Amino acid sequence: MKEARFLVVSLLLVVLLSVVGFSQDTLTIYTAFDADQAVVYIEAFEAAYPEIDVEWVRLSSGEVYVRLLAEAANPQASLWFGGSNTSHIAAAKAGLLTPYKESLAWQYIAPQFRGPEGLWIGLYVGYIGFVSNTAFLAEVGVEAPTSWQDLLKPEFTGEITLAYAFSSGTAYTTLAGMLTAIGSPDVGFDADDEEYVAAFSAQVGQYNTSGSAAATMVGLGEFGVGMVFSHDIIKKAIAPGYPVVMTFPSEGTSYEIGGMALIKDGPQTELAKIFYDWAMGKEAQDLYQDFFRLPLNPVAELAEGSVKATDVNVLPVDLIWYGDNKEAMLDKWSEVTGEY
Repeated sequence: MKEARFLVVSLLLVVLLSVVGFSQDTLTIYTAFDADQAVVYIEAFEAAYPEIDVEWVRLSSGEVYVRLLAEAANPQASLWFGGSNTSHIAAAKAGLLTPYKESLAWQYIAPQFRGPEGLWIGLYVGYIGFVSNTAFLAEVGVEAPTSWQDLLKPEFTGEITLAYAFSSGTAYTTLAGMLTAIGSPDVGFDADDEEYVAAFSAQVGQYNTSGSAAATMVGLGEFGVGMVFSHDIIKKAIAPGYPVVMTFPSEGTSYEIGGMALIKDGPQTELAKIFYDWAMGKEAQDLYQDFFRLPLNPVAELAEGSVKATDVNVLPVDLIWYGDNKEAMLDKWSEVTGEY
């Protein structure tokens, strides 16, 4: 199963990146931020450091992990910027990252938001929400979902969209929330979890590779309901004025720590450290206001309307465990859902 996923994702990625010619002033990074967001951060960095040119490729978190595995013997990038930290944790376990405890950020980022061995650090926090198209809800005569169980209502059959768990950190975070909320709160799948995940997957009208894509798809009326991080719902569906409503599961929702890491044996490690330090500073973290993310630098500013931990019921999801056991969990998810 893992091999099949690896082949599929690798075939998708091969058209995205060719071998890059490096110079001492060129930094190559992989980013899991959406391209329209990544360019804001990267252009701000280049304005602050005009002597450094950034070459970047946008991939979902799971796709970055697969690419790092494929390139382990000859890394093509030096920094992994953004994406759910479960993927960073999995990459750390696989020996694909290098520590950077010397960063000043380690003096002000709380311990729960950074890897104890220095292999990754948190940039921001976000919470999984449900986005529903209000025109669809009115047409079928159903309320927006406010629990995980609501998603199994017959009115939502074929009307749910989200990303594949193996390609998207958003979707894997959603899965971890499901497994924590349904049945036993213990990590991993139990019998109740398997039954729920199978039933939920049968409701899904389309899986995609990008976690945030569901917000726009629901906004446009292509599907009735999507599972997306709240900041993406606000930025991509509510702010543009689409007919949507955002809700959260009453049993509790899962969350991500959006992370960053240095890639082991990357060709421009010293340049990557400059970007890393800049990305953790107030100047960079204040940019998250534009996208309703919750920055982890304690002096950074929050956008009005951002969803905070006090606004939702946050589940005690063991992100470290789900990161360490990601491959086994994805195998089980594929077995239960039939999606590879």
